[in-house]
Amino acid sequence: MNRQLLLLLCLLLSGGCQRSTTQERIVLTGSSTIAPLATELALAFEARHVGVRVDVQTGGSSRGILDARDGTADIGMVSRGLRDTERDLVPHEIARDGIAVIVHAANPVPALTTRQIVQIYRGATSTWDAVGGSAAAITVVNKAEGRSTLELFLQHFALANSDIAADVVIGDNEQGVKTVAGDPHAIAYVSVGTAEYDAAHGVPIRLLPLDGVEASCATVQRGLYPLSRPLNLITTAAPRGRVAEFIRFAQSEEADEIVRAQYFVPITH
Repeated sequence: MNRQLLLLLCLLLSGGCQRSTTQERIVLTGSSTIAPLATELALAFEARHVGVRVDVQTGGSSRGILDARDGTADIGMVSRGLRDTERDLVPHEIARDGIAVIVHAANPVPALTTRQIVQIYRGATSTWDAVGGSAAAITVVNKAEGRSTLELFLQHFALANSDIAADVVIGDNEQGVKTVAGDPHAIAYVSVGTAEYDAAHGVPIRLLPLDGVEASCATVQRGLYPLSRPLNLITTAAPRGRVAEFIRFAQSEEADEIVRAQYFVPITH
C-alpha cells in the first residue's frame, strides 16, 4: 500500500491517526499545608490511573472552601476542622498536623511560655534579651488572612489579628520557614510537619516546645501536642467517580507512607 493510500485510510478511520489527548482532570485548591502532601498523593494516583491528571493549587484554606462551593475545584484543601457555618461541606480527613513556633537554629532561647509568646506577638516584648536571648530586636512573622494556621494560632493564644505587631506577613509555610532561616532574630509559626521536615534536611530553624511538649509528628500522633489539627479534603456532597477514588486513596493505608514522608501523621485505620 503506497503512502498516499495509507494516509487516506488513517484520515477516514481515525480522524488523522492522531491519539486523543483528552484527560480526566481533578482540581484541588486551598491549604498550603496540605498542598505538598496532595501533590505527592496526586503523582501516586496518576501513576495508577493512566489518563487522569490531578491539579493541585494553593491559596489558603479559605480559597479551598470558596472554590469547592462554587465548583471551581472538585476538592478543597482545609487544614482545620469545619465550622458550624460550613456544614454544607463534607470533610474527608487524610492526616493530622500541628502548629509549631519556630526560631533560627542559632537562637539560644530554648523555650517560650505561652505568656512570652503572647507578649512577643503583641509587641510588648520586643527584644530577645527579655526572654533569655541576645539584645537583638525580635522580628515578628505573622500569617496572612485566610490561612487556617493563623486562625488556629490566634484561637490557641486568645489573640485577635489586630493585636499582633507583625514585622513580616507571609502566606504559605515555606515562606515562614525561609524568613526565619534567613533572619537569626525572627520568630514565626508554621506547620509542624513542614518545619520538622525542613529542619531534618538542613534548614537552620528550630521548633520550640509548647507547654513543655516537644513540637513533633511523634507528639502529635500520641495526642500530646496541644496545638494540632486535622488535614481535610472537602467536597460539597458525597464524592463520586474519580474524585471519590482519589479521596479513598488519600485515606488508605497505601497512602500512609506518603503521609509520613511529608512529616504528617496518618489517620488511624
